[in-house]
Amino acid sequence: MNTLEYSVDGRVARIELNRPERGNGITLEMPRELAECVERADLDPNVHVIALSGRGKGFCGGYDLVWSAEGKLPNHDPEEIWDPVVDYQMMSRNLRGFMSLFHANKPVVCKVHGFCVAGGTDMALCSDLLVIAADARIGYPPARVWGVPTSMLWAHKIGDQRAKRLLFTGDLITGAEALDWGLAIEAPAPEELDEAFEALVQRIALVPVNQLVMMKTTLNQAAWAQGLAATQALGVVFDGVARHTPEGYAFQQRAAEAGFKQAVRERDEPFGGR
Repeated sequence: MNTLEYSVDGRVARIELNRPERGNGITLEMPRELAECVERADLDPNVHVIALSGRGKGFCGGYDLVWSAEGKLPNHDPEEIWDPVVDYQMMSRNLRGFMSLFHANKPVVCKVHGFCVAGGTDMALCSDLLVIAADARIGYPPARVWGVPTSMLWAHKIGDQRAKRLLFTGDLITGAEALDWGLAIEAPAPEELDEAFEALVQRIALVPVNQLVMMKTTLNQAAWAQGLAATQALGVVFDGVARHTPEGYAFQQRAAEAGFKQAVRERDEPFGGR
């Protein structure tokens, strides 16, 4: 494993994002390794629950886009012809990795501290339960330019009005707001996050595996009945399209000139840092 750390502690399988020096930024390797970890946990009869977390200052800052936004990712050079199928193949593979959390036989509880933004929200929302520090920030700023959520679980988690409120603006909300909106199940003070997370994980671990599998499998049918598969298909296609609009090209050109972080700062400045 190059991007994650996998371990088993009693009845708990622990998956930790392990690129703290890059804000646990997502690489093309990370979703594949995530799916491998989930499969290991599912096949381990001693594991009852999967605990997902991130090392460093925050859970996940999204895709590690320096390499792509600054002109280093194949099929995203505005001077070349864009092949949407190549883009679809790449992003749909990433989505399958994230959705391994949703499809896991066993419950997945995600712990968020610091920040969970952009592509990082795919992993948080694909998990079954979210425990987030009250002061953490979560949201999808690339909705402003250069991205569309591929997992498209926002409406299923918080309803269409609040999902539209976030994705029409790209705004971030705090962990406390995430709890109020129903996105999270708990939002303790940051110094109490680990204790609250462990208490929930260990409580779930008391339940027999067969019961947990039946509960999760049944409850997940609601999202499929609501059309999640079709919504995700559009999300994957539109995510590629978003990088090839006039605004998307302008954003990438600015990132190539001034660096990705500066381009993001300029994109988000009119929104007051939210």
